[in-house]
Amino acid sequence: PRYPSAEKPDEWTDGDFILTHGNAFLSKMIRFGERLRVHGADRRYTWFNHAALVLDDQGTLAEALATGVVRSHADKYLPNEYVVVAGGASPADVNEVLAFANWVLDTRHRYGRLTIVSIAFTVLTGSKFTFFIDGEFICSGFVARAMERTGAIFSRDPVHITPADLAKYYNALPPLTLSRTSNEGAEPRC
Repeated sequence: PRYPSAEKPDEWTDGDFILTHGNAFLSKMIRFGERLRVHGADRRYTWFNHAALVLDDQGTLAEALATGVVRSHADKYLPNEYVVVAGGASPADVNEVLAFANWVLDTRHRYGRLTIVSIAFTVLTGSKFTFFIDGEFICSGFVARAMERTGAIFSRDPVHITPADLAKYYNALPPLTLSRTSNEGAEPRC
């Protein structure tokens, strides 16, 4: 379901994830890169530039930010429009997703800056060459790795999955009204 600014679900479901949009410089660069790779009708998915995993029914999130993979709360995204994507996983798969997320959080994995360089390289050159540092994540790569525990199979390695890729894979459409003038609220720095 889509949520306009200041609205949230009555209850969060662990194992789901959110996709959202920010206007910070890095957010704009992520969308620019996504638009270089995504064309036609699928371009609508490039509205998204951040993903975070829901850990419990209270809205606790796990997300990869510039400071690393951290725990946060979904309320920080209330000023933004966002979409909650239901993973549709079995309880056993959700347990696997949460075990993976908690392991990543407990071992303090860092943000995948080199992964961003790798994605930029492949977008600009058309190469399929991928490079990254094991144990580092970007926001959407972290969510994709978690969703692999539910049986999700992606068309590219999760290290190169973008928020737009997640949106397309799960058919998560962006909000109908896009707030281009508001600079308020949390700025995902994915």
